[in-house]
Amino acid sequence: MNSDHMLKTLAARNPVRYAGQKGFEMTRRRLLAHLGAAGALALTGAGSRAMAQEDRTLNLLCWDAYADPRLAEMWLKDTGSKIKSEIHISDPQSLNRLRAGETKNWDFINVNDPWAKNFFWPEKLIVDLPRERFDPLYEAMLPKFKPPYARAMSRDGQHLLGVVQRLETFDIAINTDKISVEMAENEGWDMFNNADFKFGVLAYEDWNVMDLCMIAGVHPYKDKTEADVAKFTETANRVMKQAKTVTTDFVQLNLAMLNNEIDAYFCGGTYSIASARREGNNNLWAISPPKGPADGKGGINWIELNSAINNPNPNPRAIDFLEWITKPEQSYIVASGNGNLQPVSQMAQPEVLAKFSKEELDAMQFDTLDKRLAAATEFDIVPQYDQLYDIYAAAVRARG
Repeated sequence: MNSDHMLKTLAARNPVRYAGQKGFEMTRRRLLAHLGAAGALALTGAGSRAMAQEDRTLNLLCWDAYADPRLAEMWLKDTGSKIKSEIHISDPQSLNRLRAGETKNWDFINVNDPWAKNFFWPEKLIVDLPRERFDPLYEAMLPKFKPPYARAMSRDGQHLLGVVQRLETFDIAINTDKISVEMAENEGWDMFNNADFKFGVLAYEDWNVMDLCMIAGVHPYKDKTEADVAKFTETANRVMKQAKTVTTDFVQLNLAMLNNEIDAYFCGGTYSIASARREGNNNLWAISPPKGPADGKGGINWIELNSAINNPNPNPRAIDFLEWITKPEQSYIVASGNGNLQPVSQMAQPEVLAKFSKEELDAMQFDTLDKRLAAATEFDIVPQYDQLYDIYAAAVRARG
């Protein structure tokens, strides 16, 4: 497949995760066309009157998979009510929106799990869930989520804050025609300290800060000493200058690997390469280094938590929705939402796993998931993030 054709094919499957990414407007317009009305809700006039109805629209502030039109169609068929979705930009941005009073606009949110425990719940922006109803859902998830799953609980361990669904590792993507899996795993993040190494950077800023910590040999989730900050600064300046390309578009990075312009990139994983692998490019491979500075681990495992927002006028169907999306067909839609592929915790159930074709499981490297999870520390809040981000941003600007 030539590069132009590959770009057009894969670009249609580039999920929206950060506003401002190349391709964001195209994908957003496509979702708007399917959903009829996605985006921020104006709670005046007709919108206000609709919210007053008993069987009102369920409003989601979510990542891309939950804006898949198939979910809205199924919910309408099952309940007679509608879904409206807005794809949010980041955990902290949505936190600030709810802090500013937007809890009245929304019924559902999904965020990376440490944000729920450390911010959304202590600030009373989400509600807890009835354990007797939701613990059985955790029993049916992958073994690591056996209840009570601590990262889905409040700090005191008394309150369940949401439902785990999507999860993965997000570390390094390689071209196995140029670098073997064994070599990449053995060298891990130190590959990017090699002055002769050809690599790119997927410019997801928070992840880049974490990955540059890994390359510098610094634990991303522990307090940084002056020496740690100095290591991070030197590494950020050197690595960002050495990178062949820095882009917010993983399609471009996948093409660069296929065209032998680079041999690898960070941050990368099945999130960024599954659509390319589904097109037959099985030489693209996601790895999580088995060794690294994060308590001996080299990978990072992100886990999303689906929660009910503490709306002052709560939608009576919001809690039902949290259970509804864990059913087999809905779980499959979430895992394949918006044309991409990501594992979900419900794949522990044979009836959910059976919904995936062999090609889909191969595309998401499902048979390596356990290995990658074992190599990964769990995503968390980065201490001194603002300081590290400023150093990173300066290194990016210095590229010219």
